[in-house]
Amino acid sequence: MDSLLSALVGCLLGEIGDKSQLLLLALAIRFNRDGAIIAGMVVAALANAAISASAGAFISPMLGGDARLLFLSLSILFLGVGMLWPTKAPDTLSGWRLGPFLTSALGLFILGFGDGPQFLILGLATHGSDPVLAGIGGAIGIIAAGLPVVLLRQRFYAAMPLRAIRAGGACVLLLTGAIAALTALRLF
Repeated sequence: MDSLLSALVGCLLGEIGDKSQLLLLALAIRFNRDGAIIAGMVVAALANAAISASAGAFISPMLGGDARLLFLSLSILFLGVGMLWPTKAPDTLSGWRLGPFLTSALGLFILGFGDGPQFLILGLATHGSDPVLAGIGGAIGIIAAGLPVVLLRQRFYAAMPLRAIRAGGACVLLLTGAIAALTALRLF
């Protein structure tokens, strides 16, 4: 259960104000088909989470306990640093003529591949006892972060203090990652 909740909260926090939300906003405005955009987002989130959780389950037996904790701490630190980095608007995929579902599914899958939340799911799946729960929690967090953007569009950005959320979340993640790293290295 720890993996599920940690992945859910971490991925939700990592996605707030990130480039995936900006792409979702652009696609929601362009297509004006909320159901298809949400379905594509769900498919992309599930696919990325499944890849990360599977990779974590594969890597986990190869590492000792301290190495798994160090790997997890690095994934947390990576997400925290990524939240401090300025977010640039991604390509709006205006040249893609695949329709709202496929454009959102493929675009978000490619954009999310190797992103901080996906790496967090990998770290949690490597460290935890149940990689499936890490994948499910991460997918739920990513979907929960994207839904308000599709449904509220610009009102979401007007109502949310994104810089404060990202800065506060980054501080929490960096502190958590540093403590985990020091514990893994037996310095704390």
